[in-house]
Amino acid sequence: MSVLLMSPTELCADVAARARARRLALRLTQQGLAARADVSVASLKRFERTGLIAFDALVRLAFALGAEAEIATLFPPPPPRSLDDIQTVARPRQRGSHRP
Repeated sequence: MSVLLMSPTELCADVAARARARRLALRLTQQGLAARADVSVASLKRFERTGLIAFDALVRLAFALGAEAEIATLFPPPPPRSLDDIQTVARPRQRGSHRP
């Protein structure tokens, strides 16, 4: 299923399933991966079962599974829409808009 058609819950479950598949492909036990990632075994089991985990633990799991490049691509900067946008890349905004 396309990520565009998934709910947040479905996406979390899908990411967890892919992480589990990667763990198994690397022939790691849950205990072994949890130790490598400095994550509790209970957190890893809950993640693989429900898709729920703290973000910092997810990042540690990504590093332990060799997926740091993939996790680093979250929230890329928006593409420039004009020449002015390209010029502001050198001077990025420090704060968001005050508009509601």
